[in-house]
Amino acid sequence: MRKFEKISFEQFKKDVSDDKKLYDSIVLPVRSTSKSAGYDLRSIESGIIKPGESMVFKTGLKVSMNDDEAFFIFDRSSFGYKYDVSLSNSVGVIDADYYNNEDNEGHFSVKLINHGKKDFEVKIGDRIAQGIFIKYLCVDDEEKVVKKRIGGFGSTGKEE
Repeated sequence: MRKFEKISFEQFKKDVSDDKKLYDSIVLPVRSTSKSAGYDLRSIESGIIKPGESMVFKTGLKVSMNDDEAFFIFDRSSFGYKYDVSLSNSVGVIDADYYNNEDNEGHFSVKLINHGKKDFEVKIGDRIAQGIFIKYLCVDDEEKVVKKRIGGFGSTGKEE
């Protein structure tokens, strides 16, 4: 099932803070219009990104999807066009097995980089990226993959 959830308050306390009011204010992503492909992702942190620097913004979210899908995180179009700000990794890819992993419950963040000449401010609640669910295909002659995810961010290269 495709859905967004807040991470648990216990995970939130580990990753962000013990601020229950902030936790309760987390907004699940929505599409802005009936024809929007992307779900707006909002920051639960504030910060100012200086020119040439980058900053990670937590979302307080995890995402569940079907086994043959991934959740892709893209720039907001206006960020690059108006402010020269983009995702530091160009596109974020969240695999289906990242959801509820043992390290961080699948909590995902967004890292922005400022290529511009002016400071870029992000406030709590600002839309900082957009996410799109995409089905993917595998090659027909692939050997069965049996390796399981053993952790959170960056864990697919780790050995069990």
